[in-house]
Amino acid sequence: MRHVALPLGSLLLFLVLWQVLAASHTWSETLVPPPAKVWDAFVDVSTTHDGVRGYNGTTLVEHLGISLRRIAIGAGLGIVAGVVFGLFMGTVGWLRSLFEPWITFLRTLPPLAYFSLLIIWLGIDEEPKVTLLAVAAFPPVAVSTTTAVAAVPKSLVEAARALGASRWDTVRDVVVPSALPETLTGVRLAVGVAYSSLVAAELVNGLPGIGGMVKDAANYNNTPVVLVGIIAIGVSGLVIDGLLLRLERVVVPWRGRT
Repeated sequence: MRHVALPLGSLLLFLVLWQVLAASHTWSETLVPPPAKVWDAFVDVSTTHDGVRGYNGTTLVEHLGISLRRIAIGAGLGIVAGVVFGLFMGTVGWLRSLFEPWITFLRTLPPLAYFSLLIIWLGIDEEPKVTLLAVAAFPPVAVSTTTAVAAVPKSLVEAARALGASRWDTVRDVVVPSALPETLTGVRLAVGVAYSSLVAAELVNGLPGIGGMVKDAANYNNTPVVLVGIIAIGVSGLVIDGLLLRLERVVVPWRGRT
């Protein structure tokens, strides 16, 4: 009961404080709209009203679905590349020395720093958006996988070799299972980074898309729609992170146990 009551209680408290702040008229409704207006905006962008379908002809679910597809493709490519690079860099010392500085350099760059360059190279369609999300998701997985692989106890590797395991068998049966918990943590971080890069990825030609909807609504000071988009991104992010946590418990049930 406590695990359910505490989140619901904090949500209720947040809504009450929000309503009190809006009712105090400290700021105009353009800056801080009351929860009721945000709810009305949610209903408007989710349905057809006055002959207008959703926002810019697309409903909220469709906007979110298009953005999630971009994240799935982009972050998926970045995660796969990060795992592969991490395995190689963790097992081959000179590869780590060669690529780790570049990955660290890439990890410190904000998405907007290279998004304009991606647009010049790839145009304004789906390619720069997916590429941006892939580039954003790649470093966390690569770094976590590399660190996890390098931290595999040498005694386990030597024991496998002594029992006749080949290099591939050692990687598959010893290194990968040992590194998997930290790799999955890197995957969760990568998905979070991809989500934080979503609005940046949809700055140009982002409609339809939830980030593009937020950006377009902000251009017209439509704060309720902006808040609806932000809440939709946050809630979907919570759901996906919960699914990843569930996957982690299934795949690596030994994590945290002695």
